[in-house]
Amino acid sequence: MSEFRLRPTAGLPARPRPCAWPCRARRLPLAAAAAVALAAAVALVLPLPARADDAQKARAEEIVQGRCFICHGMDGESSSPVFPRLTAQRASYVARQLADYKSGKRASETMQPMVVDLTEEDFAALGRYFESKPARWHEVADPQLAQVGAFVYARGNPYAGVPACASCHGKDGHGSDRLPRLAGQHAEYVEKQLGRAAQAEAAAGNPVLHAVAGKMTTLEIKAVAAYISGMP
Repeated sequence: MSEFRLRPTAGLPARPRPCAWPCRARRLPLAAAAAVALAAAVALVLPLPARADDAQKARAEEIVQGRCFICHGMDGESSSPVFPRLTAQRASYVARQLADYKSGKRASETMQPMVVDLTEEDFAALGRYFESKPARWHEVADPQLAQVGAFVYARGNPYAGVPACASCHGKDGHGSDRLPRLAGQHAEYVEKQLGRAAQAEAAAGNPVLHAVAGKMTTLEIKAVAAYISGMP
């Protein structure tokens, strides 16, 4: 019986080894393309809020340049104390007042034509635009008068039944989503609004303010207005 022997492998051609780096290299372009596609898809989604904000800001600037700036200035810094200062004013309050002008709930022969063709989206954009502007305030011309106003603003006049302004508008005068920011407002404008609120015909528009302003003396109105104008 012949003896079985293994053949030596020396000298035989080597078997091809599994593909390593060259094959992986060929797969890289596909992976890179997939990554680029994924990044592009994410880029289309993520910037949407930013683009929407930019569009709203651009729309607000367009409206302000075409209508508002003559009286209220480009940044809400009014050209005259006859017109309210809008810098840092509450966005929701601005939007609501503009809507009231459009509907006629708040009467104004000047404002109604300005907003008649604007939309709720425009009102919201304008509110955010003015709220984003830095607050400004006045140097008080009569500090002693303003001190009287500070007392009435913070504590009211309990002897005459006048409640504190701070109870609604906040101790800092920054208002709320329902009530306007008062801090830094023109004294003359505040006096005018309190005077109008005290009139009987204003009761239907704002009965709370009517009840308060109707109990205030001329001195108290001027003092509060002076104090408010200097609030930061």
